Amino acid sequence: MATPTYNTTRSVPVERKTLMAGYLFGAPLGDLGWFASLLMGLASGMAAFFAATFVGIMSILFWNAAGHHADFTISYRLVGLPVGATVMVLALGYLGMLWARRISRK
Repeated sequence: MATPTYNTTRSVPVERKTLMAGYLFGAPLGDLGWFASLLMGLASGMAAFFAATFVGIMSILFWNAAGHHADFTISYRLVGLPVGATVMVLALGYLGMLWARRISRK
């Protein structure tokens, strides 16, 4: 026999986790070690590179369909690489700051 489920409301208010407290979408960024921070920073830079390159390729595709001629390597050199490097540097700086702050408190 299955146990019944009851719809109850919470009596304790839910605490919102914000970016300034070291949380991003509920993930505790302030609790990451140096290796996890390094991996997260590199992964975010790579994700930004691939997303920006995709947007650049699609933009050049529409530009070429309109009758112009542009080389698709522009999307890598002028769009993907600068965006990916910028996001990676910002992410590594932010995660490194959180890691250093946590280490200095101990």
